[in-house]
Amino acid sequence: MRKIALRLSGGAIVILVVLSLLGWLALRASLPELDGEIATQHLSHVATIERDDAGIPVITAANRLDLAFATGYAHGQDRYFQMDLIRRQAAGELSEIFGAVAINADKRYRFHRFRTRAEVVLQTAPAADQLLLQHYTDGVNAGLKSLGARPFEYFVLGVNPEPWRAEDSILAVYTLFLQLNDSRAGKELRRGLAHSVLPREVYDWMYPQGTPWDAPLMGVPREVAAIPDANSISLRDVEDAAPPANERGRFALRGSNNWAVSGSLTRNGRAIVSNDMHLGLSTPNIYYRARLVVDGNGDNDRRLDVSGVTLPGTPFIIAGSNTQVAWGFTNSYGDYTDAVVLQPGSQDGTYKTPDGDMPFEIYDEVIKIKGEDPVNLEIRETIWGPVLDDIEYPQGDVVVSWIAHKPESINLRLLALETARSVSEALDIANTIGMPPQNFVTGDAGGNIGWTIAGKIPAKASFDPMLPADWSAEHGWQGWVDSGDYPRVVNPTSGRLWTANARVTDAEALQVVGDGSYALGARARQIRDALFARDTFAPGDMLSIQYDDRALFLMPWRELLLDLLDDSVVAADPVLLEYRQLVRDWIPRAAPESVGYRLVRAFRLEIERRVFHALMAPVRDVYGEDVLLRKSNQFESPLWSLVTTQPMHMLPAGYDSWSDFMLAAVVQNIEYFTENFEGPLAQRTWGEINTAAIRHPLSLSIPFLGKYLDMPADALNGDLDMPKAQGPAFGAAERFSVSPGDEENSLLHMPTGQSGHPLSKFYSAGHVDWVEGLPSPFLPGETVHTLTLTPDRL
Repeated sequence: MRKIALRLSGGAIVILVVLSLLGWLALRASLPELDGEIATQHLSHVATIERDDAGIPVITAANRLDLAFATGYAHGQDRYFQMDLIRRQAAGELSEIFGAVAINADKRYRFHRFRTRAEVVLQTAPAADQLLLQHYTDGVNAGLKSLGARPFEYFVLGVNPEPWRAEDSILAVYTLFLQLNDSRAGKELRRGLAHSVLPREVYDWMYPQGTPWDAPLMGVPREVAAIPDANSISLRDVEDAAPPANERGRFALRGSNNWAVSGSLTRNGRAIVSNDMHLGLSTPNIYYRARLVVDGNGDNDRRLDVSGVTLPGTPFIIAGSNTQVAWGFTNSYGDYTDAVVLQPGSQDGTYKTPDGDMPFEIYDEVIKIKGEDPVNLEIRETIWGPVLDDIEYPQGDVVVSWIAHKPESINLRLLALETARSVSEALDIANTIGMPPQNFVTGDAGGNIGWTIAGKIPAKASFDPMLPADWSAEHGWQGWVDSGDYPRVVNPTSGRLWTANARVTDAEALQVVGDGSYALGARARQIRDALFARDTFAPGDMLSIQYDDRALFLMPWRELLLDLLDDSVVAADPVLLEYRQLVRDWIPRAAPESVGYRLVRAFRLEIERRVFHALMAPVRDVYGEDVLLRKSNQFESPLWSLVTTQPMHMLPAGYDSWSDFMLAAVVQNIEYFTENFEGPLAQRTWGEINTAAIRHPLSLSIPFLGKYLDMPADALNGDLDMPKAQGPAFGAAERFSVSPGDEENSLLHMPTGQSGHPLSKFYSAGHVDWVEGLPSPFLPGETVHTLTLTPDRL
């Protein structure tokens, strides 16, 4: 029996070795060919893909259509599974490859019916755009087909990749809308609950338009509003019963930093444009570096040479430089979504509109599920958008009116930036682009700089867009803002422009753009002040601003905390004494080794949680303890006003003073650290929790080997309210500083690497530069691999 068992054991080992070898061979087979010559029927002239030692390609073709094909080919070789997830997320089709685990996500995304809308956008696009997308699509599928085996993720999932379709490139843009806009009107709905209960003066105080932290391009910072008196609100009978913050605050905004300085401030007289677009981080990165060149040989196409980052799934450079003009984006957080409260029509199945009662359009969406029967999802739509049938709102049924639901919101006008020759031309193009509306900052080789909004902006009637509204008597949206009415700033006298997702405009311009919950101005102000701290710039100087992790926002909170912890408080308590010493000895940066930074940050978050929870007690009394409420991104203004002026009527019950209230927050934090982490308080560094979690989508599902698909768990510097906006799985998806026409001396790096294949030497190439803030060249380096695509004349 023992011999039989040994033989069986030995046989099992052999089988395991054979299966592992077969798996490794299949994985190797899916690596792309980087050198050689490939004939294809889709090209009119020869095209080349020349990769450097980091896998960054220079893609050269004789015309724009061939360039689109070759770009698609490179994307299909290096990033197909990522592209597949991008389109499936937008379309609500993840369950087809992941199974029932993805059904709730699919229902959430299918609500928008983006595949149908993408087909409409494609069908109504200019013929030239349709042709370009088809050439890109042909390239993607040719690149995928060129692999010796399907990408390894499909082996793991047990499915085959579906071919790319032209409308899938529209879906890739819709994914950006989902990341960058409020896709379900949550801002209006949650603020609406607070507005319906709180006195108006309390609501206005809690939800200001800005703060003293503001650093707008137009207008000035907002003053702190007066605290409502005891006749409006009192917290003396409200228990301090907030769930502990436990270091959790607001979610990181999907946003970015960008800025520009004019030629009067540079050594070569050219403008410099800097951009770091902050998004969720995963492996591979959402962007793909490339230099796209049309050499014009044999065709009438205009020559172009444009470098920067592409979005796999689309055929153009998203942000970068064309040797004459450079540009970058940050999310504008204007108001591009509204909640419409429906009024029932006179008959069942109808609703009131300014044009009379109208019936709902009913769509039966079928969600396919791998290994199971499909699920049907019924969606009711109105002339303003789809109905949120999965929520109950006190005022009635709610419709999401969102620019992404309008076919005009997407176009390929971004392509025109490839050949723009001046800031003036680039601004004109930006105002006509169909994309999630962004702060567009641009600079040219002549030294000019400018800012405007890129993307479609809805023209709104006279209703309060911050709250749910009844549109039954007047349509809330009345077309689009004319491109000539977009706000602009061109060549300011300071020679400096900056945006960081905060309020940029004021007065009439703010009315045009709106407030879509833009960020607190602390990050923008820190960038602005850093720009004014110098008189001359080169691209390399900008990296220090992009990597700036100074804790300027938390410095007042540290002083408040130290004032609280005077000798009379800590003398008899060794734990508090140690805590105070760590705060005193802080490194005034969000540095991985800083303990004091983490303690001050946790203190502020605990106070914020307790104050907001107490202020919202009347709303919870009406709607229940589990009601979801929204804290303004500008809440710092009323919060700081309270903790510094300390009015007694705003102090929760159970405390004799604000000092007692704040000390309770300190004690709560110490208990949290003691109960959830091992070792003394002095070991609670910022890097302990700000540790990179840049994961492959399948890594947690693959036993033993999955961890090797992820980037290293580096302790990261940075946080939300500073230029180096950084979390474990959130941060700069790229950083560049470029002077148009001087790209050779400019900088660009990004997390992870070019390839999505874990056996590729390009899988993490360049990641260390991103982690450590090291300069990487903006342009691809010396050619190491050359793949030549030739026309198949047969």
